[in-house]
Formats: sequence, C-alpha cells, structure tokens
Amino acid sequence: MIALAFLFGLWTAMLRARREGIPAEKIGDVVLWIMAGAILGARIVYVTTYWREEFAGQPFIEIFMIQRGGLVYYGGFIGAIVAGFLYLRWKRLPLWRTADVLAPSITLGNVFGRAGCLLNGCCYGRPTNAPWAIQFPNGSYAWYHQFYDQHLSGVTANGPALPVHPTEIYDGLLNLLVYFFLAWLFRRKKFDGQVFATCLLCYGVTRSISEAFRGDYSSLHYHLGLSPGQWLSIPTFIAGLFLAAILSRRGPMRRGFQPEG
Repeated sequence: MIALAFLFGLWTAMLRARREGIPAEKIGDVVLWIMAGAILGARIVYVTTYWREEFAGQPFIEIFMIQRGGLVYYGGFIGAIVAGFLYLRWKRLPLWRTADVLAPSITLGNVFGRAGCLLNGCCYGRPTNAPWAIQFPNGSYAWYHQFYDQHLSGVTANGPALPVHPTEIYDGLLNLLVYFFLAWLFRRKKFDGQVFATCLLCYGVTRSISEAFRGDYSSLHYHLGLSPGQWLSIPTFIAGLFLAAILSRRGPMRRGFQPEG
C-alpha cells in the first residue's frame, strides 16, 4: 500500500507539474526525498507514541521492523513536509508552486495508506454496534491491543475481537474527497501556495473527525480529552490559515520553471 501510495502520488503530481511548467523529473527527485522523510517521520512518531505498549523491554532492532506495521500518518505528513522543504530549498525550486503540485497527491497517498492500516489491523476504531462495524480476527494486531490490559496482567484473552468503527475507511474516504477537491482547486487557484494551504486546513478538519472514532489509544495518550492526532490538527489548521493569509498577498501566480534565488 505504501508503494502504491507513492506510485499514484508521483504519477498525479507529474501531470500537475506540466501545467505549472515544472519539469516532471524535478518532481520525481523531490518525491524520493518526501518518501524517505515520510517513512522516517511516521516510524519515529509511532515508536514514541507506543513505546510502552510495544517497544519497552524489547530488542533495539524492533524499532526498525516496519514490515510488521507501525507507521503514523501525521508523523509521515510532518516528515514529508520537512524533507520536501529542505530539498526544494537546496535545489532552488519554486517552493509554493511545487507544494501546490504535491499537495493533492499527499491526500491521495493517504487513501492507500489507510487501506494498509485496514489490512494490518492498526488504527482501528472504538467499539460500536453500528451495522457497518467490523471485527478483526483473533491474533491480529487489533485483537491483541483490545485485550492489552489482560495481556499485561498475565491473563490470556481468548474471546473474539469487539466490533469497532472502521476508522481506516472513514479516514480513507475523507482523504479521497479532499483529493478531488484539491485537484479541482488546483486548476482554479488564485495564488501560489493556495492548494497547499488548503490541504493543511482540510487535514486539520478531517483528521479531527476520524480521530473522534479511534479506539486504539490508551488513556495515557489523551490530554484534556484530545488524542495526539487531534492535538496536531490544531497547529496544522492554524498553519494553513496563516499561509493562506500571507501568500495571498504576495502577488499573482508565476508560470514556467524558474529556479528561486
């Protein structure tokens, strides 16, 4: 799913790059940096968030075992932005125009990422009796974490997993809607950076919505009633407002590939 996310993200970003007059190979280069930054950031946040549950007392090598799952989207989101920003500045590429090219593809990539979460059994929702509730099989990631307290106390949990909200599907569908909206906005934007700023605004809203149904956090992760994802959504939304206000005053869009000084 991660591979599909980057492949479809790269393909759609290259199509938009042509409209902006940015060479497609430049987008390919920056996507490699974004990929590395996203995976690194996603793993760092996952390890720090679930250290007590999964990594305390385990061999150090477990930190690098991403083939077993364990990537946090908002960590990858931050890592991708940092890596992309550093590369664009290094190569003197037009920062906000390139960010507009990449922004819709980031949300499209998360659609595939959430499909991976569903297959892995992570990022599951709170127990519910809703008709669309899903149950993960015994022995799965979700089943183990639902009975985490019993495991800690030495009790073997043999019951079936509880029916839960399919939060992975909720978040995936929300990101798909945002992708189509950003792709539509890209063709109608009024200033460079508008699509990226809107992406931050939409992320702050949609992530807060899907987080309200999450059930994989323990009480240790909540502060003032908000989950880690909801806390991150607040500065992300504010950053989107700030960028939109500042960039809208910088003048009209520029076309063609012109390295920044």
